[in-house]
Formats: sequence, structure tokens, C-alpha cells
Amino acid sequence: MEYMTNDVEPTTTVAKILCCQCGVLIESNALNMCNGCMQTQIDITEMIPKQGQLQMCNKCIRYLQPPTTWIAAQLESRELLTVCLKRIKGLNKEVRLIDAGFIWTEPHSKRVKVKLTVQKEVATGAILQQTFVVEFTIFNQICDDCQKIEAKDYWKALVQVRQRTSHKKTFFYLEQLLLKHNAHADASNIKQVNGGLDFYFAEQNSARKLADFLMCVVPCRFETSKRLISHDIHSNIYNYKYTYIVEIVPVCKDDIVCLSKKQSKQLGNIGPMCICSRVTQNVYLIDPKTLKVAPISANDYWRSPFTALCDSKHLVEYIVCDVNVLDEHSKPHVYGKESQKHVLAEVFVMKSSEIGVVDKQYSTISHLGHLLHPGDTVMGFDLQNSNVSDPSLDQYDLDQLADVILVKKIYADKSLRNRRRQWKLKHLDVEDVGSVNSTMERDYTDFLEDLEEDAVLRQTVNVYKDEKKFQSNNIGDEEGGEDIPRIDLNEMLADMTMEDSDKMDS
Repeated sequence: MEYMTNDVEPTTTVAKILCCQCGVLIESNALNMCNGCMQTQIDITEMIPKQGQLQMCNKCIRYLQPPTTWIAAQLESRELLTVCLKRIKGLNKEVRLIDAGFIWTEPHSKRVKVKLTVQKEVATGAILQQTFVVEFTIFNQICDDCQKIEAKDYWKALVQVRQRTSHKKTFFYLEQLLLKHNAHADASNIKQVNGGLDFYFAEQNSARKLADFLMCVVPCRFETSKRLISHDIHSNIYNYKYTYIVEIVPVCKDDIVCLSKKQSKQLGNIGPMCICSRVTQNVYLIDPKTLKVAPISANDYWRSPFTALCDSKHLVEYIVCDVNVLDEHSKPHVYGKESQKHVLAEVFVMKSSEIGVVDKQYSTISHLGHLLHPGDTVMGFDLQNSNVSDPSLDQYDLDQLADVILVKKIYADKSLRNRRRQWKLKHLDVEDVGSVNSTMERDYTDFLEDLEEDAVLRQTVNVYKDEKKFQSNNIGDEEGGEDIPRIDLNEMLADMTMEDSDKMDS
């Protein structure tokens, strides 16, 4: 006889018991308690502190990771969460971290709240999960790096920028380039010394970065030296201090130079008497008799250097008597690049100091034919009556050179141009600025006038609108300044302040 079997497996029922605390029917566990009673009777977070401290450097916005590591982190970032979790004691193998996140707090409250979810096995087969909040208080503590920077006496690399000239026009231009490109951001201190500026850095790479920047914006060269400070013989670690000496070419705008016969031939028979029209990455020379221009790079200059016969401080004031613009047939033929901005003209001038005493006129060929008119004031160099010594000048006969070399036109009095100037420039935070004298103020005024007269030069400079001058109503009412060069409003930038940024945010 065959018996039919039933393939259905028998069902098992889980035994349920009453909670020993509240009497609720629950499944059997090791503690014989429901989840609610477990959370009220057992606290798995009692060994975990609910409050903590964070040390933050308010200079560089970094947090201290004990013992000596500083980590850059923003509020509610993953890096800050890592710092907070490492500060919480009690998160070990017995208490397992399940989830962690921030609870929003006011950014200025100096409080950081972290919400944690942890699990722990309280008995065999009984796992309890709880959520709690740990509040951290932020305390300001300056880090070691910022402390060295604030002390302004710690440095590992030094950049010495020097130029052997009698004025500071090149440094004023270099200051604006540094501000525009923020190339001085890593400098711990900037000092003004005789002949230039000193930049102090905490790292050698920052100093080398500034030296490379200077090589790209001005014609210069630099040398490097290092001095041993300490040496650890056990770990073979050397501590050096590095110094970069940057030397800018000693030729500036409106300087008059005399090229040797060899240099004149290499530049396409330019000169020999030339005027420096601009100094940017190269030194740009112009021949006032032919309008021929020649750029000279830093490598070419240091290969065969030359000095200035006369700078802007030693120019003589002349009064223009007559101007005759030369036509195409009267102009000399030029091989090479010729300036399209200037106009060649024959100019008759008289010294301002000789008017009414000696009625002597000087005739010269000038490149300022597009600017000069009878009665204008012009600055020039009196070669015949000057006492200069230059090896290149001795190679030529003085009778073949021009008696007067006109350099630049004077549009108006400096005080009038200053009153009509509706813009301003920013400056570096330089130490020892109290040594500013009247000569440096005059050099700065000349630099501002150069920016107004040269549109190409001010393309590399950030010019800001002067609100105080714009609020004045009598700026444009003065007479005698119609032809004074000025900077248009569309070329100026708005000088943003903290109050303006707060208004935009609101």
C-alpha cells in the first residue's frame, strides 16, 4: 500500500513574550525588553562626550588636527567633519559609527554641531542604535605659519629688486603690475630700501615665482645665493636662506641714450642719439631724427649695456617758436620699423631762462611734430652746453649731432593737472613708507602724467575712479586745460570697499 506524502513544510511560529518593563508583547531577545525600554534604560553614548573644542586660525582658515597638523577646511565640509570625528573620543570597535552630518548653525556663532548615529551590541543578538548631537566650540588660535608671517622677521627667501637710477618711475609702474596680477600675495613683508624694494617669503618657491614674474614684465636679470643656517647630521637635512637679487636695466622712459657704433649698426643704423619711449618687457628706443624705433630685450641689453646720458630730472625747459612739419620728400629714408604715432618736424625753440636776455634760437629735428605748436613748452636736452661723460659719445663728432634733443611736451602746471585728475591708483603695503620725500612725490606725479599721455602704458595698469574728485563740481570749470590729456571714465574701475560689498550682498 502506498501512502501519499505532503510536500508542504511545517510552519514554525516564533515565541513571543511580554516586555519585562512595560508588558508589551515582543519577540524574545536576550534582555526581554522592547526597543523603547532599551533606549530608556540603556545609554550606549554615555562614554562619548557631547561637547568639544576646535582650534581655528582665523588668518588662513585652518583647523588644528592634534598634535601639530593644520588642515584647511570650510564650514560643513568633508574636511571639517573629519577633524570633528577625530576629536570625538569613545568611537571605538564596540560603538560603531553609522552616520554623521552637520546641523546648520549661524556662521558667526563659533559653534559647530555634528549629528551622529551609532550602534552597539548590548547583549548577545541585541543591537541598539541611538542618535545624538555633539556640539563643538571654535576658539581662535594662530597657527605657526601665520605667526611667523605676522612677526615679519621670519623669512626663508628674499627677493631684492634694485635699479641704479635717480628716480623711482619704474618702481611705480612695477608696483601697479604686482597689484594687478597679485604676484606679491605670498610675501610676508615688503620693505622699502635705498635703491629698491625687498620682498620676504616663507618659502623658496614663492620667491622664485616672483623673480620669474619680474623677468616677464620688466627687462632685468637676477642672481641667486644661499646661506646655510643649520644642518642636522643625523637626518642629513640642511636649512638654507635664499636670496634673489633682481637688477632692472638702468634706463627709464624719457631718458636719452647714446649708442656705440657697433650697437647702432646692430640695430639697423639707428641713432646714435635715441630717446627711450617706453619700458615694458623690452626697452623701446626711438630716433628723434628719423622716427626709427628699435626694441631691446633684456638679454640684448646685458650683452652690450649702455647708460643714460640724461634723465627727466636734468632736462631744460624750452619755448617753441615755430614748427615746420616735414613732408615725405624731406624725410630721410628709413630701413626698418618706423613709428606711426609720431610726426617728424623741424622745430625752432628758445630756452625759457634766456628769453629777454639772449635772443638765441635753436633748430632741431624732433619726433613731436604732432604735438608741438608755437608757444608750447617743451623739455629737452642741451647737448652742446652739458657736461656729460660717456665712452659711446666719444666715438662721434659733436658737430654732427643735434644741439638740442626735445623729449616731451609740458601741457600744464602740475598742480592744475592734479586738480583735474579724477582717478587714482592703489599701493602696496610697504614698510618704511615714512621715508617718502619731495623727490619721490615728484617722481610719482610724473608717473601719473605718463599714464595720462600714453594709452598703451595704462592698458597694463588698473586705474580706479576717485569718488571725491567726481563729487566736486568745479573740476571742469578751470581755464587753460582743454588740451590736457586725461583718462576717460570708461577706462576707470570702481573702487570696491567692504561697505559696497555688503550692500550688494543685501
